[in-house]
Amino acid sequence: MTDDADEIAQERRERRRDRELASPQQRFGARLRANASAEMLQAKLMDTELASLRHTFEHMRTTNALPAASAALLAARRRYVAGAGKSGAYAALLNADLSATLSNVFLVGGHGLSELAVLSDVRASDVLVVFSLRRYRRETVRFGRLFHEAGGRLVVVTDSAGSPLAGFADALVLVDTGSASYADSPTSVAATCHVLSTLTAASAKGARRRLARRDEISATLDLYHHYDPAEDGPKEER
Repeated sequence: MTDDADEIAQERRERRRDRELASPQQRFGARLRANASAEMLQAKLMDTELASLRHTFEHMRTTNALPAASAALLAARRRYVAGAGKSGAYAALLNADLSATLSNVFLVGGHGLSELAVLSDVRASDVLVVFSLRRYRRETVRFGRLFHEAGGRLVVVTDSAGSPLAGFADALVLVDTGSASYADSPTSVAATCHVLSTLTAASAKGARRRLARRDEISATLDLYHHYDPAEDGPKEER
């Protein structure tokens, strides 16, 4: 028991120190050593990624966060997904997967809808999934709060229960972004997108029909390269 308690205490101390490294520049200096070999760094990176993913999934097993987020998406008439900076990539990923099985899924920002357009017509039946990870972009925090104040439901994917939007969330999804790199880990965030979109698709009415229709349209538009391993694979030397 003492060894377990010591290990937990040590892990908490390391996480607190990690949270103090707010910027990529600070993390670079603290984590990347000039004399470390590529093999050593690779091993450390992989071990840390596995630990972060395991910690995220273990936490989610003890909460109702992802089922609650999925239920909110299924009950909504309009589903918005948003994130700024690097979080915009996570928003695009979730948007792509949700759009495959649900109607009325909209990406906010970039080439998607503007925040102004969304906030001009928020209904109680609308839900916004927002990615807000440190260093917590101001525009994301502002947009999430305004959407909440306008009466929409808010699903917040974030890395801390103390993050700026956590207190406004109808469903709070916490991910561990701990890493041995100068960049916070995307592994748990991407995995969370995958699990959330799959949970939602499994209960979405018409998901199978929608996927079948998308396949038909994709074939008509000739969107994808036809891959035949026998033809396109590496050729054996003779």
